[in-house]
Amino acid sequence: MTRNIPDPASAEGPRSSAEHADEPFADISAQGVARVQFTQAMAQTHLAICLCDPHQDDMPVVFANRAFLQLTGYAEHEVIGRNCRMLQGPKTDPETVARIRASLANEEVLVVEIFNYRKDGSSFWNALHLGPVYDSDGKLIYFLGSQWDVSDVRAARADERHAREMARELSHRMKNMFAVIGGIVNFTGRARGIETEAREINDRIQALGRAYETTLDDSHRGTVEVGQAIRAVLAPYDRSGTRIRFEGNGLRSDFASVSVLGLALHELAVNAARSGALAQESGHVAVAWQKNTSEQGPAIRIDWTEHGSADLGNASSWAASSNDGIVDRMLDMARGGIVREWSDKGFKAALTIPLREHAD
Repeated sequence: MTRNIPDPASAEGPRSSAEHADEPFADISAQGVARVQFTQAMAQTHLAICLCDPHQDDMPVVFANRAFLQLTGYAEHEVIGRNCRMLQGPKTDPETVARIRASLANEEVLVVEIFNYRKDGSSFWNALHLGPVYDSDGKLIYFLGSQWDVSDVRAARADERHAREMARELSHRMKNMFAVIGGIVNFTGRARGIETEAREINDRIQALGRAYETTLDDSHRGTVEVGQAIRAVLAPYDRSGTRIRFEGNGLRSDFASVSVLGLALHELAVNAARSGALAQESGHVAVAWQKNTSEQGPAIRIDWTEHGSADLGNASSWAASSNDGIVDRMLDMARGGIVREWSDKGFKAALTIPLREHAD
């Protein structure tokens, strides 16, 4: 089904290619509106973006914005319905292609440079940022690929300084994209009278953006510092700097694991602010992370401990509100898990997720 989605930034001029999204605009459910908001944001950003549908044969492109078409030289009708391998050619590295396939199969985030080709046969080095997109129920709906021509940067790269410049530029572009998405979510939420649903969606978008900010700033190393990402995600819940206490070392892991942990900690912090320790003036939270080793291999373990929580006389209702399944589903998809414990002293949770200390 095709349709024209109004561009919130302009009432005139050409429409964005968001018209290929698969949910009717008339669907004003929170999830339906979120998909429309998402494709609108993708159409407006100057970063080359495409979305692929993992539920169709050969995972075809179902959306490509103007920047993608300009970068690759293809027309929209030549892109929609085809697999992104159309950008590969004789000098495309098979090992890089294998990494991309593995990240898709495992629903993991990947930042990689790949040698690609335009429609006219000219080549360019593509800084590809690939990752899964989930709906509010944790169901995979798309894979998002953002592309950036780094041919000049790569040619000029002589040392670590050039790699850092590329990472900072990519980080800046991605931060702008998250800001555009957040603005559209808020605008449409007010316009459709679903402010509560829009606020929850936007909170998760912003949490993901804070986690990604650390990964993008450090992307040239292939891994990210776990503690840096944890602090960035939880910072909005401790404006005074005294309510959340951190304890951990310089542990590093891959982008995918850190992003999932960031979103899981965001959900725990929201629950703590609503009915847990952060809802009490004297309450505080301790967050500790360390490396664990088991038969399944190395893992990141995060211990979340709330002190001075709300009155637990009604612990059963608090437990129900704190366990809506979102955290569990995210960790389960990442081959991790969570164990919760409620007691008279407060709430505890132990989160685990596979640790990958080195870039593939």
